[in-house]
Order: sequence, then structure tokens, then C-alpha cells
Amino acid sequence: MIQLVHTGHPVIDGVLTILFLILISYPIWGGFSWFIGVLCYTFLFKYKQKDWIDLPEEIEPFVTIMIPAHNEEIVIEKTITYLMTNINYSHYEVLVTDDGSTDDTPVILARLAEQYENLRVVRIEKNKGKAHAFDIGLSFAKGELILSNDVDTVPEPDALNHYVNYFIRQDASNIAAVTANMDVQNRTKLIAKSQTVEFSSIVGIIKRTQIGVLGGIYAYSGANTMYRKEALIDVGLFRQDRATEDISIAWDHQLDDWASLFAPKIMFFMEVPETLTMLYRQRKRWAKGGTEVWLTNFKKVLLHPFENIGRTVMFVDQTFSIIWSFFFWISSLLFLFSVITFLVNGNYERLYHMFTMAFLFVCFEMISGIFQLVASLIADDRGRKLKYLLFAPLYMLFYWIMNALTILTTFIPAVKTILGFGSGTWKSPDRQKR
Repeated sequence: MIQLVHTGHPVIDGVLTILFLILISYPIWGGFSWFIGVLCYTFLFKYKQKDWIDLPEEIEPFVTIMIPAHNEEIVIEKTITYLMTNINYSHYEVLVTDDGSTDDTPVILARLAEQYENLRVVRIEKNKGKAHAFDIGLSFAKGELILSNDVDTVPEPDALNHYVNYFIRQDASNIAAVTANMDVQNRTKLIAKSQTVEFSSIVGIIKRTQIGVLGGIYAYSGANTMYRKEALIDVGLFRQDRATEDISIAWDHQLDDWASLFAPKIMFFMEVPETLTMLYRQRKRWAKGGTEVWLTNFKKVLLHPFENIGRTVMFVDQTFSIIWSFFFWISSLLFLFSVITFLVNGNYERLYHMFTMAFLFVCFEMISGIFQLVASLIADDRGRKLKYLLFAPLYMLFYWIMNALTILTTFIPAVKTILGFGSGTWKSPDRQKR
């Protein structure tokens, strides 16, 4: 084997060379892995929900749609009006937990509560975060099935009936949650259209692979997931000091032997960031939450790696993702330093060799990415999103770089959270009136 690292110790050189090759090719084999995974889900996974039962009204389980909200005066009326007038289900309520809003959100909610009898509002005086608002709201929820619904999100009209289908199956007693398939609601700007590709490729294809091959999912979608109330109580509700309550609760459930499912045929539509600043802020929160979950569960998975092989594989992938982020920036700085050094010394042959190798790796990454994207866009929504492949270059350019940057910049804050210095207090995105 060619030694790419030279420390003077053959064994160490061999181990570091293997690690170097794994890390530098991580995006390549990652893309091909998800491509193969979606094929396995499509053709081999047996436990998909194929038929929907239209439940008679008299036997519908009661569902609580819970909306934690903080300063959402721009979008909250539109969302609640939709939930009250477009959902094809009878036995449900909408419960809004107003987490210390200081704008006109309380006024709007008071007016809507007079208009809709199945709308209830719980006012929390001090902003303590989404997870805290959700946990408080759970005490007031009438339903044994709880649908989390972000204030900028709407499910398809038949979503409640489809969700409930999963929970009434004979093998459903251990199902903790079912998370749906995300789509973009606001597609007016290029950056939003590129996220349509991302949610199909990153969210859709990876979750299909995880549930179809590994038997679990890394994260719920906090924007729209139906939970069994019993399962939430069983794991001690949501962790209130975490950046991403949806990733954290998914691992809490699965480590406690609850089943978690992905339902690609249940669609919900959410508004996504339309500026790089908003997108970066969102991804920082996701990255911090992912690292927090990784740190929280590291010992549990390490001590029992064969207890659940699929879960261990997901954890190993997350480990490589974090390590790769540091590797990406360190290697980029070394690459830049080498370029400057070779230019100063006039060593153009080495410079040519470096750029050639870098170009080859980028080409392989692009090829694996295209395979992943095409497969995901065909699998999602019966191929109707293939037209968004045009926006793939923007996605492929920004996603990997932004993902690596956010993991790097939030690693220390995530460690502080695990040490007891975290806070779930939230700040709503910058909304735009439509």
C-alpha cells in the first residue's frame, strides 16, 4: 500500500493513510451509499404503508395538532386558518403554545380562538424555547396522538388520516413516532428552489435508506411529526436544553427500543430560508443539535455496538461527518499553503499534480452526487421534481461547504451544552409577508 503519511512508524503510517483515504473519499462513497440505499428501499423494503384506510368518523382517534410559537404574527393566522378549514379529519384540536411572544401573536390568537371552537391557546409568559413550549403543551393536549406542526408549515389535507393509519396497524404498539416527507412551500427564489433538491436528496433519500436498510431514522422532522403521547412521556419528554429537539427525541426513543418510522407518502410543506444569512443560522442550529446528540449518545453506542447494528451504522456515519468537517477545513488550509509555497519556489510540476488530483476527486464527488440526486428526485413524488435538477449545482456547491462550516463553528457550543450550559431559548426566523 502506498504510504501517504510518513511519521517513521509503519503501523501508524498505515492507519493514518487508510483514515486519510476514507476521509478524502467520504463524500464519494457517501453519495453512492445513499444511491444504493434508495434502490434497496424501493425494491426490497417490505414494510411500506401501501394502502390507506378511510377511517369512519366514529372511530377516529382524537389528535392534537400542537404549534409552539414565538413572535409569529406574520404567518400564524394563515397556518391556523388552513388547519381549521382544509384538514380532512373530524376528531382533532389545534393547541398553540405561545412561548412569550412580544408582537401581535397573542392578539391574533385570541381573535382566532373566538372564531374556532377547536382552537386552544396556552400562554407561557417567558420565552424558554420550543421544547419547553411543547412539553408544557403536552399537559393540556387531549389527544393520545400528537402532531407537531411548526407555525410556517402545513400538512396535506389527508395527512392526519394517513398518519393515523400507521398507529392503528396490528404491529403498531411500539411505534413512537411517524415523520413525514418535507417539501418546500416558497419557491420564488433560487436559494429556496435549490432546497427543494436538498430535501429530496438529503432528507428524502437518506431517510428512505435509514428506514429501509438500517431499520431506524437519525432524526424526526420537527416541522411535522406525529408522536404517541405515551412514548414522549416514557422518555421524559423533549430535552429542553438542546438545539434540535427533533433529533434528540428520535435517539431517545430508539435507544429506549421504540420504533420510529419515515412516511414518504405523507407530505407537508414548509417555508425555507430565502437568504444565505437565514440559511446559515438554521444550519448552525441543526449542526449544533446533531453534535449534541452525538456527544450525548457516544458512550451508549460505543459500549453496545452490536445491540442494534443499524443504529450503530448511523452513529458511525455521523462520526465521520463530524471528523470530515474538521478534515475539510484543515486540508483546505494545507492545500492553500502548499499552492503558495510551490508558486514561490517555482515548483510548477507539483502544483500541476496537486490541481490534477483535486480535480479528479471533485469529479468523482460530482458524479456520486448526481447519482444520489437523480435517484432521489425520481423516488420522491413520482419523479415530478426532476425539473429541479437544474438547481443541483447550487445545492452541491453550498451544502457540503456550509455543513462543514456549521459543524466546525458549533462544536464548542455543543460541548458546553452537554456540560450543562445549554439553553433552548429560541428566536423566530425573519418572516416575509406574502
